[in-house]
Amino acid sequence: MVTSLDQLDLSKQYSYADYLKWKFEERVELIKGRIFKMSPAPARKHQHISMTMISMMFSYFKEHECQMYHAPFDVRLARKSDNTDKQVYTVVQPDLCVICDKSKLDKRGCVGAPDLIIEILSPGNSKKEMKDKFEVYEEAGVREYWIVQSTDKNVLVYTLNEQGVFIGHRPFIEDEIMHSFIFPELKINLLEVFKD
Repeated sequence: MVTSLDQLDLSKQYSYADYLKWKFEERVELIKGRIFKMSPAPARKHQHISMTMISMMFSYFKEHECQMYHAPFDVRLARKSDNTDKQVYTVVQPDLCVICDKSKLDKRGCVGAPDLIIEILSPGNSKKEMKDKFEVYEEAGVREYWIVQSTDKNVLVYTLNEQGVFIGHRPFIEDEIMHSFIFPELKINLLEVFKD
């Protein structure tokens, strides 16, 4: 049983099977087998953005088959079709995610790519969301990825094309009503989201 992050070799590659054995206070994610510490408890602004988006999205998704989840919620992304714990090297906890295929859900979270993932940038985590997670979400087949930039008050939206590559759209800015590309009726009032 590993009870402290200090007991681990951070240069080593770990799997979800290893992750399940860890019992320490810090929250971590695995990206391609590498350990990434999660930010401490999110700041008030981050929490406001998350709760506002949840409230706007909840009314839309309660009328649909898809289910919405928020962190902490484990999403396991396998490199191949083998989803066994020892073969999963990416375990992330998106701020928000939507899963339409209920066969991907189990008692521990989600196995496979959610349809929509939303990450809210905080100081210190932007590289992870903009590069590392972008790459694994694209590889795994996440259909739509939103990056919410609280300091710039905008949302970057990427959708997966038929070749499995993310295509970026024009950013949605603070005073707009944004929409999803895969759920076109889903509207988000960014003025409310970014209200201080």
